[in-house]
Amino acid sequence: MATLKLENTEKRDTLITIEKKYQKQWQESGVFNATAPTTTEIPAASAKSKDLHQKYPKYFGTFAYPYMNGTLHAGHSFTASKVEYTAGFSRMQGKRVLFPLGFHCTGMPIKACADKLTEDVRRFGQNFEKYKEEQWDGDDVAPAPTQAETKEDITKFTSKKSKAVAKGVKLRYQFQIMLALGIPKEEIHKFADANYWLKYFPPLCKRDLNNFGARIDWRRSFVTTDANPYYDAFVRWQMNRLKELDKIQYGSRYTIYSPKDGQPCMDHDRTEGEGVAPQEYTALKLKVKEWAPEASKLLQGRLPDSANVYFVPATLRPETMYGQTCCFVGPKIKYGVFRVSDKEYYVITKRAAWNMAFQDTFFKNGNFPRDSSELTPIAELTGASVVGSLVSAPLSVHKEGVRILPMDTVSPTKGTGVVTSVPSDSPDDYATVTDLAKKADYYGIQKEWAELEILPIVETPSYGNLAAPFLVKKMKINSPKDTKLLADAKDLAYKEGYYKGTMLVGDFKGEPVEAAKPKVKAQLIESGDAFEYAEPNGHVMSRSADECVVAYLGQWFLNYGENDPAWRDQVLDYVRNDMESYSSETKNGFEKNLDWLNRWACARTYGLGSKLPWEPKFLVESLSDSAIYMSYYTIAHFLHSDNFGTQPGLLSIKPSQMLDEVWDYIFCRRELSDPLLKSSGISKPDLESMRREFEYWYPLDQRVSGKDLIPNHLTFFLYIHTALFPREYWPRGIRANGHLMLNGEKMSKSTGNFLTLNDAVTKYGADATRIALADAGDGVEDANFEETVANQIILRMYTLKEWCEDILKDPSLRTSTSEADTTLWDRLFLNEMHTLVHQAHAHYSSTDYKVALKCALYDFTSTRDIYREASIAASVPMSLPLIRTYITLQALLITPIAPHWADYIYQEVLAFDTTIQNARWPDVPLPDRALTATYEYIRATSTAITSAEGQSVKKKSKGKSTDYDPETAKRITIYTAASFPSWQQRYIDLVATFHEKASLDDKSLNAEVGRMGDGKKAMPFVQSLKRRLQNGEEAKNVFERKMAFDEVEVLGQMVKGLMKTVKKCRGVEVVSVEGGEGIGKIVRVEGEGVGGVGEERVLKGAAEMAVPGVPTFAFENV
Repeated sequence: MATLKLENTEKRDTLITIEKKYQKQWQESGVFNATAPTTTEIPAASAKSKDLHQKYPKYFGTFAYPYMNGTLHAGHSFTASKVEYTAGFSRMQGKRVLFPLGFHCTGMPIKACADKLTEDVRRFGQNFEKYKEEQWDGDDVAPAPTQAETKEDITKFTSKKSKAVAKGVKLRYQFQIMLALGIPKEEIHKFADANYWLKYFPPLCKRDLNNFGARIDWRRSFVTTDANPYYDAFVRWQMNRLKELDKIQYGSRYTIYSPKDGQPCMDHDRTEGEGVAPQEYTALKLKVKEWAPEASKLLQGRLPDSANVYFVPATLRPETMYGQTCCFVGPKIKYGVFRVSDKEYYVITKRAAWNMAFQDTFFKNGNFPRDSSELTPIAELTGASVVGSLVSAPLSVHKEGVRILPMDTVSPTKGTGVVTSVPSDSPDDYATVTDLAKKADYYGIQKEWAELEILPIVETPSYGNLAAPFLVKKMKINSPKDTKLLADAKDLAYKEGYYKGTMLVGDFKGEPVEAAKPKVKAQLIESGDAFEYAEPNGHVMSRSADECVVAYLGQWFLNYGENDPAWRDQVLDYVRNDMESYSSETKNGFEKNLDWLNRWACARTYGLGSKLPWEPKFLVESLSDSAIYMSYYTIAHFLHSDNFGTQPGLLSIKPSQMLDEVWDYIFCRRELSDPLLKSSGISKPDLESMRREFEYWYPLDQRVSGKDLIPNHLTFFLYIHTALFPREYWPRGIRANGHLMLNGEKMSKSTGNFLTLNDAVTKYGADATRIALADAGDGVEDANFEETVANQIILRMYTLKEWCEDILKDPSLRTSTSEADTTLWDRLFLNEMHTLVHQAHAHYSSTDYKVALKCALYDFTSTRDIYREASIAASVPMSLPLIRTYITLQALLITPIAPHWADYIYQEVLAFDTTIQNARWPDVPLPDRALTATYEYIRATSTAITSAEGQSVKKKSKGKSTDYDPETAKRITIYTAASFPSWQQRYIDLVATFHEKASLDDKSLNAEVGRMGDGKKAMPFVQSLKRRLQNGEEAKNVFERKMAFDEVEVLGQMVKGLMKTVKKCRGVEVVSVEGGEGIGKIVRVEGEGVGGVGEERVLKGAAEMAVPGVPTFAFENV
């Protein structure tokens, strides 16, 4: 699916020219450069942080700094736009606003890409002149994607597809990926130097965001890694303090590991398997007592006579091992016999053996292999060849041994490929042994092998002491192929057994299963009958295209999760009770993640980054050096004026002066002292200025990120803030957004349905892109950038610009400002503008930008259109002062979203002498309720009349009969009730009762109306009362049956407009209905074929339904 192609770009080009002018003006004036109140304005230590904020309100917002291995795409801009709109609105509220941005370079992606390019250059030449398509002879190699990729569901913390597959990328070599990014071929070889990426992409990122009109303070930018010595000092301080707090620890633990890279492979190091964690098993050792004939023949002469060979199943339920009756293998699976020592060998799949190789099984003391060729079996056997072998099963009540039996559903990619069978508690096992016994000849086994006695192991309250047989029979499972039912049965049996079961056998008889399970496991390991084993609980590929394993190794880790429950609970409490999460989905995502997140490896040996201070052979992992960098923004401009820290900032401070104690002082962790002044060599005023910037801008008001970062970065962000900073500086809010689709489909380079930020701004201009992003959506569900919308916005904004320019020059407009010259339409227009100003303010405040856009642009221009049409119909020119007010308010209301257009109107059309970026949100009166009611009445009445006419036209076109011919000349008679009929009092009392209960729920209210009778005429009346209440009328006026306006007078103002909007309308009569007498009186007329004012009219059917505020009408041909 290709992106939209634009034909005529003249209007777009005009708008882009305007945008470029104002972008230049903003950058040159430094209008987005933010500063805290200086220590001269408010002396240091004389005011607390909250006092500073009260006197000088502020907004500090950020989005995740982008990873510098490519340019920004539309998804980046969607996330950035949320901060951007809030920053713009906050400026208009009179707040000081800080929106900074740095550039993330830490981790593996850049280094991995650079190394691939080194190989490409070696193989194909500096400019790849030796490359030929047919030379390629390997699998597609996935590119190193950005560090923050998307996932489909915020509640699921594992990806269903690899990032490469999700992107549809099929490029074979890194140089081809660089070409696809738009890098000239002759420059690509430079990227073989990892540091070149750090110089190349940040300026492009800055260019694209400036072209987008972002309100960023670029003075505070930086690159991560030790390429910037100031940021490097900041990261080292962070790691030192976390270690001192015992939040960083060293120990041996299971972790996802890349053999090729020789280091742990964390989430952002992966092209597939983000969120996958180690799954720990108990590996049971089933000693071979007797080989099946075929296996015996295959192994003859390959094993020492004294060797012990074990089948090694991996189980999650060691407490049930007392009930083993056999052991399953996959008949078609290939197994290896792997040497552990001269006297010990394991029969498992090669995949399992490769995992064990990193867990001190085949290679000791952390001397891990790099290639699978270093681990070869002494023999290979198919599962079928070992069927019938007799093995000794630890703890099993069948002491004589159990047999190896076939099971077609054994997975070669999960566990060891060997599955021990406990049919008392495993529905799968019970269904399989039952099937084997029934079809022994078919499977080539002896029937009695599958008929060992099944003894009770666990007592459960719901399923008895043989849970598996009970469930299999109850659920009518007839075959091992009933996979769906077996999965359900397994879930039921396992949960019931674990949480409610009681042990019936063994040393822990009588104990709850939940308590006995770890004891049985420990007993098996202590006796030498089992060992711990772990593997990834999903497929993981590293950025170096290496399939990852689980390694048990010593490493530095952040002690997240259950091992530091006080820290975890502190974060959890903050999320639940204090932090603004903007949506229940986001809060739930954090709560679930905090419940399962565990220790996190924070160091690695490969990639880019800062060195671990106490062990410099390690680098700080990319998600661990980026948890609190927002605090660095507050003082970055004081330290350096370029990304790399080579140029001095506002203060002449050297990197070597940024001691850990200096960071402690800046971040309010300690107070100033003479020893600190002396050791750092930084002056007291300079230190106080840096601390002031931090204590003013912190806490971070809003962090915006994609929802896929909840499982890692955003949770770490909370953990580290709570560990290092005083509570008053903890983040106030996290806004997680969904992913951005393009034209209703996932973005994909391979299909052509892809836009970079630069593409979007070049194609549609900045404001049209920004408006389309605001229109795309605000929740955690996926949003959609529609190119047709962006294209339509170009025309809308161009046309609106032209109208604003031309209308102010229109000599026919009324210039008088006197009250006597003000029309009803003037008053209604002004009041509706005030209404929309307040509504837009509310929606901007709640960060509902799609709805804010509707109020600030679509509804606002619609209100202008209604005013224009009403004025034309009334033959009264529009008011010039009112039009100027409209244009001013329109520019102000759209400023957060479309600032270029707004600033052009503000400065060049309205002739203000300052940028709209410094303008305040308009302070307008609250809407007049009577005028609001009048406006709603006019809209409802006009809509009802034109809709009725449309229905008649539609009926006639279908050959159906109508009361009049809608295609010929006609008269409209409008019936307005002079008083309320007596039957209405019952329904007024009903609505009053519901209103007192603060519940005007349609379902309940309508049900009661239906029960009372008179539904046909009562329902419209009840809805009119409800509408008046919802529009803000005082309940007293509504229930006392007082209209907020003169209905007859308003209808008199409407008749001229109806003459023009209703096809072939020759006249309009307004007839006042005097309750119950069958006679009405004409009170207003317009046009031909009408009676005179004061004439009586015999009332017809429609008149009976008229009530004050809800007129009825009839058409009649003339």
